[in-house]
Amino acid sequence: MFALIMIVIGVIALAAAVAAVRRHSRRRQLRQRFGAEYHRLVDDRQSKRIAESELIMRQRHVSELGIRPLTPWQRRRYAAAWAAVLEKFADVPDHAVMDAQYLVCAILAGRGYPLMHREQVISDLSVQHASLLGHFRAACELADHVGAGMAPMLDMRQAMVHYRVLVAELLAPPADQQHAAQLSGRAAALPTQRTRRSG
Repeated sequence: MFALIMIVIGVIALAAAVAAVRRHSRRRQLRQRFGAEYHRLVDDRQSKRIAESELIMRQRHVSELGIRPLTPWQRRRYAAAWAAVLEKFADVPDHAVMDAQYLVCAILAGRGYPLMHREQVISDLSVQHASLLGHFRAACELADHVGAGMAPMLDMRQAMVHYRVLVAELLAPPADQQHAAQLSGRAAALPTQRTRRSG
C-alpha cells in the first residue's frame, strides 16, 4: 500500500512539474511574440494568467481571419499613395496626416484585417506586428488631435513619423518584415513644409 501511495504521489508530482514547464514555455513564447504588449496587458489586467489567456485568444482569433500578404501590385499602389501623402505634407500637413491614417487603414483592409473599432484592430495587429502597436496608438492619438484642429506642426510631423513606420512594415514582403521592424526606430525624413503662396 505504501509503495502504491508513493507511486501516486510521484505521478502527481511529475504531472505538476510537466505542467509548470509547459506554463513557463508558453509564457516565454508569449513574451517573445508580443514584447511590450505582453507586459502592458499584464499590468492592465493585473494578472499574468488572465493576460496570457487573452493573448492566446488573440492568436486563435487572428488565425481565423485569413490575414494575407499584399500582392506586388498592391504594394506598388500603396507605396505610390504613400509618396503622394508625403508630397502633400509639404503644402497641407493636416490633410496629409488624415490621408496617412486612411492609407494605413486601407493597407490593413487589403491584408484582411477587419476594421471594426480601434481597440479590436490593435488586438488583431498585435499577433503578427506587436512591434507596431506603440506607433499605431501614437499615430491614432495624434491624428485625432489633427482632426480636431488641435495639433501643432510638431505633432503633425511626429504623426507622419509613426505612419511611416507603419507603412514600411505593412508594405514589406513577409520575408522583409523583420528587417522593416528593425528600422522602425529610425527617424523619418519628411519634406520641409513649403510656404503657402498667397492668392
